Amino acid sequence: VFRPAYRTAGISVPARAGPALMPRLFSYGSLRETRVQLATFGRVLAGREDALPGFELCTVQRGERQLTNVVRRKDTHGHVPGMVFEISDAELAAADEYERPDAYTRIPVQLTWGIEAWVFVGAAS
Repeated sequence: VFRPAYRTAGISVPARAGPALMPRLFSYGSLRETRVQLATFGRVLAGREDALPGFELCTVQRGERQLTNVVRRKDTHGHVPGMVFEISDAELAAADEYERPDAYTRIPVQLTWGIEAWVFVGAAS
């Protein structure tokens, strides 16, 4: 199981001491919204601003809906701003269920501040 950690000078430092590290989730879209968090997790998440380097925002059409997605850039100059949240394994599973109908998949990434986290991307990303 992927467990995000902080990286300092190339050394991985666990984000929290103890046996149970909580996963981190980076959101650039609707999972930052209070109403979506309450419906998906039953609580409002506490998070901090960060960015996803090497990606850019795009819009994807799914039926009659337009969704925000991220795609990898050919160069490394782009970044996508968002929020990173520490969540439980059960909440990560709830996020999977929330994103599944729109064909998003979860991948591990390293954010601008060196934090490793999960992010949801469209299948073509």
